[in-house]
Amino acid sequence: MPKKSGDVRTALPKACDCQDGGRKAQQRRSDALPVAAPRNRTIDHQPGTAEAVPLRSRYNEDAMSERAVDRQLDRLVDLLAEHATVILSGTKIASELGLPHSTLGEWMNRLRELGVQVRGFPGSGYQLVRLPDIPTASALRKHLPGSLFGARTKHLYSTDSTMNEAARLAAQGAPEGTLVVAEEQTAGRGRFGRHWHSERGAGLYFTLLLRPPLAPASAPALTLLAGVALAEAVQETAQLAVDLRWPNDVMIGEKKCAGILVEMTAEPLRVTHILIGIGINVNHRRIPAELAGEATSLFLQAGRVFSRLELLISVLRRLEHYYNRFLEHGPQEVVARFEEISSYARGRRVRVSDGASALSGMTEGLTPEGILLVRSDDGHVEKVLSGQVRPA
Repeated sequence: MPKKSGDVRTALPKACDCQDGGRKAQQRRSDALPVAAPRNRTIDHQPGTAEAVPLRSRYNEDAMSERAVDRQLDRLVDLLAEHATVILSGTKIASELGLPHSTLGEWMNRLRELGVQVRGFPGSGYQLVRLPDIPTASALRKHLPGSLFGARTKHLYSTDSTMNEAARLAAQGAPEGTLVVAEEQTAGRGRFGRHWHSERGAGLYFTLLLRPPLAPASAPALTLLAGVALAEAVQETAQLAVDLRWPNDVMIGEKKCAGILVEMTAEPLRVTHILIGIGINVNHRRIPAELAGEATSLFLQAGRVFSRLELLISVLRRLEHYYNRFLEHGPQEVVARFEEISSYARGRRVRVSDGASALSGMTEGLTPEGILLVRSDDGHVEKVLSGQVRPA
């Protein structure tokens, strides 16, 4: 049977013990169902997005780490973007970035492999063909002045999982609002051990670190908060009708375009930190066959390409707005907004399954804390704390 009323913390899977300054903490995950795909599955990459060999393995002038390469690539993208209307000399690029002039060709080739369209002019320098749609830390700070979310961003061209990277930063004491965003994930993860399909440069894959002054029982509502922010941002950007499937799926029609994974590390009476992981299928031109019946992308629905940077900015603005409201007024406003957007929250016949048992019935709204109410076929109203919700 799906989890019912009782300790609200059962909405999060079984805790594991971890150490935090000599004190035991608990790490729990909220329900999430990201778009899944086998890790070795690839789909229709765009020209110039072939698998790249890290620069540090091609030459050893600076013995650069993978993360140092990412930072240098971001600096190169930002420099070219700042001088997009002119041909930038190789001498100036090398001087600005502190690179050996002889390695510039390698760096430009890496940018091309990542989908950045840059043209070389022999004897003159380099120029962007068009501005790249890459959410670098510098670009986010420029568009989000004074914002907590995005002020500290770690942009990666490839990582195993933004959740893993954000967890490492959290353990090192990274402040609230730290953002990890990646061009691709090699082991993007979600519920039931599934992998999130993370096509390079096509979607948005990011994790936000929060340190809210909350009791652990209040944390599940943050999944609904993220869903509301995502739905509003997608609807504004794509001009498409968006639905929310409790607790963590962003839908267009009956297909999922985005998902949320929330992980919490907490002591018995307080949250230590929360990670909100988000994946959005933005410009995917095809969905793997095993997912085509349940997943989609904004491109497939609208027939046009969208700016990932603009969409990320919109999502972060809404996340920060609703987060501040949540801390000030509690979850009621977020829960009410979720009910407004979601066709699943009230008057929808659903089947809720946790893998071992199932409950069928009619949804009757959410509690003030965001728990789903389902009137079962025998007439009882059940409080559903976790489970996979599908139309019945």
